Amino acid sequence: MSDAPEQPASHLTIVQLIPNMLTIAAICAGLSAIRFGVQGNYVLAVQLILAACVLDGLDGRIARLLNSDSKMGAELDSLADFLNFGVAPALVLYFWALQDFRGLAWITVLIYTICCVVRLARFNVAAKSDKEEEREAAGAYFTGIPSPAGALLAMLPMFISFAFAEAPLLPDYVICLHLILVGWAMIARFPVWSFKTAKVSRDNVKFFLVGFAILGSAVLIYAWITLVALCLAYLVIVVWSILSHRKALRTKGH
Repeated sequence: MSDAPEQPASHLTIVQLIPNMLTIAAICAGLSAIRFGVQGNYVLAVQLILAACVLDGLDGRIARLLNSDSKMGAELDSLADFLNFGVAPALVLYFWALQDFRGLAWITVLIYTICCVVRLARFNVAAKSDKEEEREAAGAYFTGIPSPAGALLAMLPMFISFAFAEAPLLPDYVICLHLILVGWAMIARFPVWSFKTAKVSRDNVKFFLVGFAILGSAVLIYAWITLVALCLAYLVIVVWSILSHRKALRTKGH
């Protein structure tokens, strides 16, 4: 038996490359969303960003299931997040409603995008931290809203417009203020409950699956109204997380 150290495999199976393939597909979706936003096909542009959100939720989990995590995959995923959730939503929103608002609207886009990249950089630093308690805290809750949620909230005015076609568009300054607030929420220091830590008891699994089926049907049949409702529900969760954290701090202080 040889005592020589085992050399790393020089070949990867196609299955091991699936997570990176999904990330590349998400990047293509984000870039295509910008293209269709420029062309004025806003519904398709938003749909592509939503597809990027779904792919972003799948690639990391599939990588862990296949035990094919890699440093390159992690960096690729972070760059994809910046494009899909920091650049594409802001540009599509700008092409949709803010071009007539000129310089102030573009400054708003820049603020949102910079907030997103700062949020992603901070998340990467926390994920690579050597302190075990910081890693555990990062898994229990997010500090500020995550970038995919930020992208969905940023596009909330578009969801409302698509869902209620006869309703008047929100004023430009309201959309700009909304975009700035979402950007601030991504870099803010308040805790937001992470769905990654949610658990369902065996007795309640059947109810969870039925609820998921109802939600999936609603997304397919009443897509834009359902997305509006999901965004508003997420805002309620954010407010609840902030209030719960403040209450816990007051209790701990006493």
